Amino acid sequence: MKMKRHILSPTESKRAPDGLLTALVLIMLACGAAMSYSAGSVYGIRFYGDAFYFLRRYVLFALLSLALTAPFVWLATPAFWRVFAVFLYVASLLLMILVLLIGTAGGGAQRWLVLGPLTLQPSEIAKTALILILALVMTLYEDRIGSTKKGGGAFRYGVLLPGALLAAERHMSGLLIIGMIAVCMMLTGGTRLRYLGMLAGAVVAAGCVLVLVSSYAQVRVDTWLHLEQVDPLGSAWQTLQGLYAIGSGGFFGRGFGQSKQKFGYVSQPQNDFIFTVVCEEFGFIGAAAILLLFLLLVWRCFYIASKTRDRFAALVVYGIGAKLALQTLLNVAVVTNSMPNTGVSLPFFSSGGTFLAIQIFEVGIVLSISRASEGSV
Repeated sequence: MKMKRHILSPTESKRAPDGLLTALVLIMLACGAAMSYSAGSVYGIRFYGDAFYFLRRYVLFALLSLALTAPFVWLATPAFWRVFAVFLYVASLLLMILVLLIGTAGGGAQRWLVLGPLTLQPSEIAKTALILILALVMTLYEDRIGSTKKGGGAFRYGVLLPGALLAAERHMSGLLIIGMIAVCMMLTGGTRLRYLGMLAGAVVAAGCVLVLVSSYAQVRVDTWLHLEQVDPLGSAWQTLQGLYAIGSGGFFGRGFGQSKQKFGYVSQPQNDFIFTVVCEEFGFIGAAAILLLFLLLVWRCFYIASKTRDRFAALVVYGIGAKLALQTLLNVAVVTNSMPNTGVSLPFFSSGGTFLAIQIFEVGIVLSISRASEGSV
């Protein structure tokens, strides 16, 4: 995809952040806060003695994240994000190494870092870092990536270098979404389709190897393929209870706070399976409305990217929009048993302070770049 070569000076970003994207995100945060209370109230009482535990936690992280992100929205320029891309990528690599050394287990894998009162999941930071660093690489080597000459560097800089950046993350359990983000970035960055096919094949092959060497992954795949034959009180429990919640919502739902499956049936309903509670309480209409909000968010990101004159900045916004779309699609696919359970959270809804903070910060990057675009409102 060809984009204009335009480097913005610090004085060019004078517009206000995109108003429509800001409104959509605030609506999404309000919905996420409400569902954090509704879906997590029973779980909060059981384990923390407080029905409002997850609501308070969500609001606290949201407000802190908004306060920390606001200066970047108003002050950061595309030139700043270029430097930040290198810093964040190096930091993510160090965190990924650190989690291998002192990380704690969660979801069948060693993926968390406990730093005092904070619990970080470095793989989530790595996804944002990958978007930024790939955008930088695809910009720096634009001519070579798009070269049609033999030995012009199209494969070396369009596939091998981005592939090395992807492999360096070493987050096997997140290989699917990280690989898909990389493919989207390379597609918008101009990598040839036949090379993208090769990379996509490599990602699929790596995923198959992961399943073969991991008994935990094999159980999830087997449950997905043979749900009706698997012990309903064992590995199939979470998936079946989620499907029961979705089905019992009907067209209009039971009503806000009226979910029955959150009473110890859907495991951690405030987390990866929160969309099943949305379906149960608000039915098909409510679920469709939430998905429409996500669709509008992604569309607005892509619109801002299309109006951005700086190639690097446009690639970053395309990447963030693609990540938002992929995580939403994968989460819905998991809870509807359209694919094996991969532990993908639902943006702006699933419980998790680091996850929410990163979502807000990524939107902050888009809003910062929207100030330099031609289509902000």
